[in-house]
Amino acid sequence: MCESRLLHLQNSLLTRKFYFSQRWISGGITGESSPNCQEVRLYALDHWRRLLERAAEVCNDPLLGLHVGQRIAPAHLGVLGYALGACPDVGAVLQRWQQYDRVVANVTPAELRTEGKSVVMTWPRSTEPTGPLVDETALAAMTRFTRAMTDGDVRLEEVCFVNATPQDTTPYLAYFGCPVKFDQPETSLRFPADLLQAPLRQPDEALLRIMELQVQAVLGAMPKMDDMEHAIRQAVAGLARQGEVSLETVASSMHMTPRTLQRRLDKLGLKFRELRDDTRRRIAENYLKDPRLSLAEVAWILGYSEHSAFTRAFRRWTSQSPQAWRREMDA
Repeated sequence: MCESRLLHLQNSLLTRKFYFSQRWISGGITGESSPNCQEVRLYALDHWRRLLERAAEVCNDPLLGLHVGQRIAPAHLGVLGYALGACPDVGAVLQRWQQYDRVVANVTPAELRTEGKSVVMTWPRSTEPTGPLVDETALAAMTRFTRAMTDGDVRLEEVCFVNATPQDTTPYLAYFGCPVKFDQPETSLRFPADLLQAPLRQPDEALLRIMELQVQAVLGAMPKMDDMEHAIRQAVAGLARQGEVSLETVASSMHMTPRTLQRRLDKLGLKFRELRDDTRRRIAENYLKDPRLSLAEVAWILGYSEHSAFTRAFRRWTSQSPQAWRREMDA
């Protein structure tokens, strides 16, 4: 399903605060401290896979992928999750998932195809197998997202995994509510085509517009980018609304010490302030391209309590005011 090195989940990755606490097991079973609920966390794919495998072993839970996936909410995907939740219907959700999934991971692109009265969302078999726990977590989470964002009446027709058939398939049938096949050529979800028109619980056109601009800013910073640089930019974007984005706050959100983060930056030949300001500039420019947003709104979204403070910062980044930059873009 994935060929990635990065997987981004905001808040409690592995949802240890919920699943493991319910089983009276410390979040420390993975060998890492439990993440803070307000943190942005980035994991390499092999790291994520090892965490799941270690947790499944210690918990003696071969169904951990299903159990964790059921507890991952759209908000755990950061700005992408908020964008998905603000969409008008399921079709718009899937369209944006295809368009922006690189914000979550460098993945083998999902494909949507119509087969009669059904729609199939597939992830072709990749050159870097992810393993059953990663795939099961992802499909369980996607199913959970759709149920949570709609009225819950989501009728899947078929679920397929490339992984080997487990000893007991009953829990999969119970959760997905449809036939589940293993040892298949591709990982996929099949559902009725009319599900694409199913409305979401809380569509919000204004919020969707704002979140898409932020997602696009993150994507714009990604080409030819080192994984660590991408991780830092993601953390900066996630913390922007809180105002103060410092080396210390970014390091904390990435579960490392400021000294470790500084060493990583030095190795990449990057300066934290320059990287932070460039990320903010990209986000600001994306918002300024939308004429429906006032300068005060852009400043607020970026975490500036005063319009004048944002103007000074933007002038420092670009040598011109936000007003002048916007006029130049409109010319």
